[in-house]
Amino acid sequence: MSYSVLIHILNEEPVLAEIDEIPSPSDQVLMVTSARRRDGGEVSYLLPEASSVLYPWSRIHCVEVFSGEGEDDIASFVRE
Repeated sequence: MSYSVLIHILNEEPVLAEIDEIPSPSDQVLMVTSARRRDGGEVSYLLPEASSVLYPWSRIHCVEVFSGEGEDDIASFVRE
């Protein structure tokens, strides 16, 4: 299952990317693919040819995780 994440990097703009699995507490880096800015633009310090990026946890403030799949499982009730 793939997750979309918003990575808040210290002294940088947040980066939107994808991860394959939630990192474990023992991981030293966060490996992401398709890194881009929130508006879809290129990240200035990455080359366009880069397919994966490793961010060290020491540079990350926090990570927001968005589920890419399973949104169809949400039950909503509407009164008509």
